[in-house]
Amino acid sequence: MTTQKHRVVIVGGGFGGLSAAMELKGADVEITLVDRRNHHLFQPLLYQVATAALSTSEIAWPIRTILRDRREVRTILGTVMDIDTGARQVRLEDGTVVPYDSLILATGARHAYFGHDEWEADAPGLKTLEDATTIRRKLLEAFEAAERTLDPHQRAALMTFVVIGAGPTGVELAGAISELARAALRDEFRTIDPREARVHLIEGADRVLLNFDKDLSAYAEEALKRLGVIVELGENVSEVDKDGVTYGGKRLEAKTVIWAAGVQASPVAKWLGAEADRAGRIKVEPDLSVPGNPEIFVIGDAATIAAPDGKPVPGIGDAAKQGGRHAAKVIKARLAGDTAPMPFRYKHLGSLATIGKRAAVIDFGWLKLKGRLAWWVWGLAHIYFLIDAKNRFSVALSWLWIYLTGRRSARLITQGPAEKAAPLKEVTKAEG
Repeated sequence: MTTQKHRVVIVGGGFGGLSAAMELKGADVEITLVDRRNHHLFQPLLYQVATAALSTSEIAWPIRTILRDRREVRTILGTVMDIDTGARQVRLEDGTVVPYDSLILATGARHAYFGHDEWEADAPGLKTLEDATTIRRKLLEAFEAAERTLDPHQRAALMTFVVIGAGPTGVELAGAISELARAALRDEFRTIDPREARVHLIEGADRVLLNFDKDLSAYAEEALKRLGVIVELGENVSEVDKDGVTYGGKRLEAKTVIWAAGVQASPVAKWLGAEADRAGRIKVEPDLSVPGNPEIFVIGDAATIAAPDGKPVPGIGDAAKQGGRHAAKVIKARLAGDTAPMPFRYKHLGSLATIGKRAAVIDFGWLKLKGRLAWWVWGLAHIYFLIDAKNRFSVALSWLWIYLTGRRSARLITQGPAEKAAPLKEVTKAEG
């Protein structure tokens, strides 16, 4: 009689889920990895797809390809709807039931609009490839519409871009949009001058990159201003609509608004009936398991736990990787009969953010870098962590081309219809 192997189900094929699967290699388990998308995404470079520097295939890989040599791993494309903790089953949207003995939830997070979910339609966030291509389309179509219109007020609104939130994503987006307008699109239009575009970065706190050292934060702000970004601090947004934003009692007409101000965990707490914080993250045990359900682990953006310094573990890719590896190690230890406590010890390796194509800030704690050297370190670090050699070469070549020429090659408008501008009369040579 064949003894059934221990069944490990991993929900989420991001940094945390894949790290758990890799750590379980060689263990006497059967693994089922469930994700609602068929690809693993290198999220730190997602903003470069949104700003036409990289193509989608350069930062994403099919999960099946990554795990093709792991015969013990089964991959399922599906959306989780519920988890029956009593029966130990994960239920998918199409009715599929996936049984488990151990469950690792690495489901990440989405945008949080602080009670104003209606803003999402006019201010998309950046978490998925779909988000990136949507933002890229909005950016490029804004310039195309500005080229057509004869109304100076409409043209000004079309050439005004707003990024809400000055964390790493917001800072990187603002800098990249400014460079897109000032370098990549320069000399390509006849009616407008893309260099006249205005990029506003709005932040409620008193400085950008709040989690960085103050000196690095100040440098990042100055670097953004050198790129032409209008940095507005201590301003909370009170309204967002299709025509612009209201913040600090001021109204700004802008046709393109991007949200980078907050995140909300996936509905893991709802699935499990577990206690969660305001962002929807489950308060896990020291070993990352769920209170009352030691066979279930929650990692990455879906969990909240304190780091050794008492601060919450940050919602970054490396934290998810460390969590995934730790959950897998706990499972392996238990299978070996070791039930001793194994608390998770997060080790912060550093914070990185880039401002345009020649400046970055890096905070390793023991070492702080800024400027062009930091940019090269940032670039090498990101290339190193890409999955395969082909993508490393492709991304490096794309960056080198942009660095030398300022041109961005991934500027195809490929998704969705163009926005309809007001009826325009034909622009004559004299008018244009």
